[in-house]
Amino acid sequence: MTKNIMIVGVGGQGTLLASRILGNLCMGLGYDVKVSEVHGMSQRGGSVVTYVKYGKDEKVYSPIIDKGEADIVLAFELLEAYRAMPYVKKGGKMILNSQKIDPMPVITGAAEYPSEIEKKISENIDVTAVDALALAKEAGNIKAVNVVLIGVMAKNTDIPYDKWIETIKVTVPEKFLDVNLKAFDLGYRF
Repeated sequence: MTKNIMIVGVGGQGTLLASRILGNLCMGLGYDVKVSEVHGMSQRGGSVVTYVKYGKDEKVYSPIIDKGEADIVLAFELLEAYRAMPYVKKGGKMILNSQKIDPMPVITGAAEYPSEIEKKISENIDVTAVDALALAKEAGNIKAVNVVLIGVMAKNTDIPYDKWIETIKVTVPEKFLDVNLKAFDLGYRF
């Protein structure tokens, strides 16, 4: 049986590192893994979507996740979470960071940031909402939001804690390792 995880955020939030951690973890556990990245204007704060599909007893042929197929959506920003709602399958889960990052149309005044997004999502989907930015600050670096969210997601899997830690140690650059290990632990204990 394959698992489908969709990671959504905006450029600069670390979605690609999160997908590398997850991909490396699954490969290390002997799963067949496919990872795909879709970049919008990511360098300008645009959308970034990453798909991670893995299976133990099944071959994974494509990394793409269609609407209604995601077991988990890991959302780094509220509006991106809202856009990803249709991808969560029935019985699936969304883990979302409650952070708002204004897209360019909101910054320029051409549009308004939608209201009550978290409420709208939770009316339709099983959601775990976390202020990952606050936990990342507690860990020592606001850029560790991604690993906080990986920690929250890890708690919702049957993969042992120590396997996640091993993977983070080989995936994250040495100079950022301590902060990211603390961020993971804070997310895992959330």
